[in-house]
Amino acid sequence: MIYNNILSENKEGICYITINRPKQLNSLNGATISELNHAISNADIDSTVRCIILTGADTKAFVAGADIKEFADFDKSAGENLARKGQELLFDLLENASTPSIAAINGFALGGGLELAMACHIRIASENAKMGLPEVSLGVIPGYGGTQRLASLVGKGKALEMITTAGMLSALQAMQWGLVNHVCTQDELIPMAEKLALKIKRNSSMAIAKAIKSVNAGFIDGVNGFEVEISEFGSCFETKEFVEGTTAFMEKRKAKFN
Repeated sequence: MIYNNILSENKEGICYITINRPKQLNSLNGATISELNHAISNADIDSTVRCIILTGADTKAFVAGADIKEFADFDKSAGENLARKGQELLFDLLENASTPSIAAINGFALGGGLELAMACHIRIASENAKMGLPEVSLGVIPGYGGTQRLASLVGKGKALEMITTAGMLSALQAMQWGLVNHVCTQDELIPMAEKLALKIKRNSSMAIAKAIKSVNAGFIDGVNGFEVEISEFGSCFETKEFVEGTTAFMEKRKAKFN
């Protein structure tokens, strides 16, 4: 697939994906969502990729929202289809991927942009980043899982404050609220993401995939996360990576999982 809206590069076990629409502040349209689906899907099935770093082009925006022109005249049915299709193609795909992802938030992350960052497993932000869900100021609510993921990250009360006021958080406030893991300068953003990725790369990709599945299970209605954890924990014992990890520990050496 030829990408017109994103850049994707695999380098030393890390897949760097950049939303590349700086003139539109990297806003999400249908074509961009389709390209992100393709790039993330490919990265997730590539055994050489151990981590995904997702960011936006330039220094103004990670993703400044959805492309409103695409759905301004939609009716109820079209709106539901937009939300469902986008959620399945991108946001749920990213959250449930076996490969851990890091959102490097390099500027505005608003609406669909923040929703995209929240679907990643880890979030770091540059000092100039601003985050918010301003959808109610447009007469619509956050979609793509935004109401659900925000509440699980910052709590119901803070989520409702952000959503109902349509306000923005600074990077520091976002870290204080638990919305992002780390804050750094713009120049340090990708190096910090790479530092986290390198730590991830040292560990068992099999175990990481099972851990992601287990953590996510706790947020699915009707699923007993504890039971999923027990099952995934037990299944680790039948893997070569478990043998290598425990053997390396007893031999007082670093495990070699690749």
